[in-house]
Amino acid sequence: MKVHVTELREGDRLSNDIFNPNGLNVLSQGTKLYSQDISKLYQHQIDYVDIEQRAVDTDELADAAADVNLVYQEATRQCEALFADARRAGAVDPLAVEVAFHPLAETVRQQRDVVSMLLQLGTKDDYTYQHSVQVGMLSYYLANWMGLDEQEALVAGRAGFLHDIGKCRIENAILNKPGKLTPAEFDEIKKHPQYGYDIIRQSFAEEELAIPALQHHERMDGSGYPHGLKGEAISQVSRIVAIADVYSAMISSRVYQQSRDLLYVLQELHMLSFGQLDPHAVHCFIRHMIPNFIGKQVELTSGRTGVIVMTNANDFFRPLIQLETGFLDLSHHHGDAIVHVRM
Repeated sequence: MKVHVTELREGDRLSNDIFNPNGLNVLSQGTKLYSQDISKLYQHQIDYVDIEQRAVDTDELADAAADVNLVYQEATRQCEALFADARRAGAVDPLAVEVAFHPLAETVRQQRDVVSMLLQLGTKDDYTYQHSVQVGMLSYYLANWMGLDEQEALVAGRAGFLHDIGKCRIENAILNKPGKLTPAEFDEIKKHPQYGYDIIRQSFAEEELAIPALQHHERMDGSGYPHGLKGEAISQVSRIVAIADVYSAMISSRVYQQSRDLLYVLQELHMLSFGQLDPHAVHCFIRHMIPNFIGKQVELTSGRTGVIVMTNANDFFRPLIQLETGFLDLSHHHGDAIVHVRM
């Protein structure tokens, strides 16, 4: 199994020789890792290593999954309450935001396998509120992956959690309309960033949480709304929240959209990075998400099933698959592709 060096534990055993970028052998296959070995990997700027499969305590995994689900559902319930407060009073209580988001941040901080977590949680009912929770989680992760410090990552997470609060002022008939929106209805939808900015500015002394609510639909090429901002005119946290927003929206089921596969949506994000979304942030997101797909079961367009065993450095989205009959390297077999990833 391939893991990032930040996820290594003492006692893990290497399944391959490890070489640094200059070709120097750093550690040999079969090495049982201790703290000094892990430090050596950091010193040689090695990001990922292959280790032997760890023993899995299924009861422990089930308990951890249940804990995440409980925190997620509670955060969703409290998000709904925040929307109700904002609709009624035009503001939210900062303490209520912290009470809702802090346990979520504490829980997801301990979850390294983001893909498994998303597959487990899903988004079926109460899309608006569950989407807000997911965007908060993903914004927190991406900010960390991009090297922001913990406080900055928490700001990004809270901003993601609140990014759609302005939708409390949009009629449910428009938000949940199963068919295509009329131009007038879409114009109304496009007001929610400004509504969100106004609500958050009424609630917090600092503007840092309000800006992403206003800018999360802006695009790097100027094609977004409400102000058609371009490039660096869009704040860094807004660009982070925009990526989390798009990813969560595309993997979620809604009245007018079937959920799309997590790996497929990463490909969509990759395409959007050539113009609309911050390319540096998108590529960082993809690099950190892809290793989480190793060990996941997949269904292929051919109807065959297998397990992802290795990613392809030249094409993240066409990995090596272990089938019952052998191995299939999708980077060399373009007639087949992954259509679904599951636990």
